[in-house]
Amino acid sequence: MGHSGEEEYRQGRNVTLVGSVVNIVLVFLKIAGGFVFHSQALIADGIHSVSDLLSDVVVLFGLKLGRGEEDAEHPFGHGRIETLSALLVGILLGGAGVWMAVSAGLEIHSGIIPHPSYLGIFVAIVSVVSKEILYHYTRIVAERINSPAIMTNAWHHRSDALSSVAVLIGLAGAQIKPSWAALDPIAAIIVSALIVKVGASFVVSAVKEFIDTAPNKVVLNRIQQCACNISGVQDVHDIRARTSGGKVIVEIHITVDGKMTVREGHDVAKSVELCLIDEVPNLRKALVHVDPSE
Repeated sequence: MGHSGEEEYRQGRNVTLVGSVVNIVLVFLKIAGGFVFHSQALIADGIHSVSDLLSDVVVLFGLKLGRGEEDAEHPFGHGRIETLSALLVGILLGGAGVWMAVSAGLEIHSGIIPHPSYLGIFVAIVSVVSKEILYHYTRIVAERINSPAIMTNAWHHRSDALSSVAVLIGLAGAQIKPSWAALDPIAAIIVSALIVKVGASFVVSAVKEFIDTAPNKVVLNRIQQCACNISGVQDVHDIRARTSGGKVIVEIHITVDGKMTVREGHDVAKSVELCLIDEVPNLRKALVHVDPSE
């Protein structure tokens, strides 16, 4: 793992460990508070926080292995390991959303909605505030080191904050008017749909990486423009690009004067490579093939 890779791993590891500590505290507070204050919603929210802990473990392993440098068996690096961890967290996120929706639906169907103590409101407020702060902190780090796994974990934190908002609505409604206790499961179903949508989007993004889907046209156009602007390049063709662990890998063919020496052609190709490194965000590797003009 190179110097920049080590620094990115350190930042990703630290933010994930902070999230793990917060999750451990919240799991205890929610489940214990649910039993003490007679709130089934808090207990369910605590179990949801357990899924956050699982995602933290998955992300830590994915980040450690995925940021490794290329080797003989993995010439393009280990970025797909991080993609796999993002896929798993996305599945966990979607699964947690489905579970919350089913639980809330069954509670409404049964008609047995408990009247919890108002003290549970304070536990829900602590969860909402801490998880929302953790979401913003994790998202900033994910954008800084361009980590899809850390970004999915950030949204997992937000899903926990949103589920706690649903709990808070239910608890507060029950205190205002006992018959409003049904607001809790209704809000939980709405929030669950949002959580499933976010989880599905991360699963789709990870699958696109696994099947080597090309980056968007903005990135491809930037690659072509960068190569075309280099002196000595007569034509650019056969641009291939894919993403691995949030990093772009490019293969590009350029046409140069057929009368150039090997050294001159190599220098032009090197200039194209350096331009791509400067101009294309999150570029991991660029392979420039030189073709002579007729």
